[in-house]
Amino acid sequence: MKSDIILAGVGGQGILSIAATIGMAALENDLQLKQSEVHGMSQRGGAVQSHLRISDKSISSDLIPVGKADLIISVEPMEGLRYLSYLTDDGWLVTNSKPFKNIPDYPEIEKLTGSIDKIENHIILDADKIAHKIKSPRSSNMVMLGAASPFVDLPYKSFEVGIEKIFGRKGEQIVKLNLDALKAGREFAEQSVKTELNN
Repeated sequence: MKSDIILAGVGGQGILSIAATIGMAALENDLQLKQSEVHGMSQRGGAVQSHLRISDKSISSDLIPVGKADLIISVEPMEGLRYLSYLTDDGWLVTNSKPFKNIPDYPEIEKLTGSIDKIENHIILDADKIAHKIKSPRSSNMVMLGAASPFVDLPYKSFEVGIEKIFGRKGEQIVKLNLDALKAGREFAEQSVKTELNN
């Protein structure tokens, strides 16, 4: 078993909570885990990315080589495209469609979605809209994790356990909101893949 995952986004979007939840899920299954992070300046919308490597064997490096990532989870569309060179030929890009316009010459969203649509294995979703719909607007990052969860070789229940461990100290209501967000993202992804297979 091996999953090499790149998490990409902008400071303050919950990238590190996604990484921590996946990490807890991996430990729940007695797997090896290595993580490398590059933090941006969250108050200025700086780029944030994390390499997350999970395996049932020893992991020598915490950095994923170019062309070896199985999955990119991006909570912002432009940031997801930034790391496409890391993706394997059969890897998946799971990205939020909602832009975080932190630079004056941010590309037109139509150009970004056009580039995403050219990637064979991708899911694009408005995680912010889904989070608002389930009355959990601050948990769009967990919607993204839910949408990416089918492409990580871990049981879904392990992600739920990860959320309970990461958010447990914040109380049952916060745990429930994040579990609801995870489920909503998972359901979106499963429906998207099913629709794709039927076309």
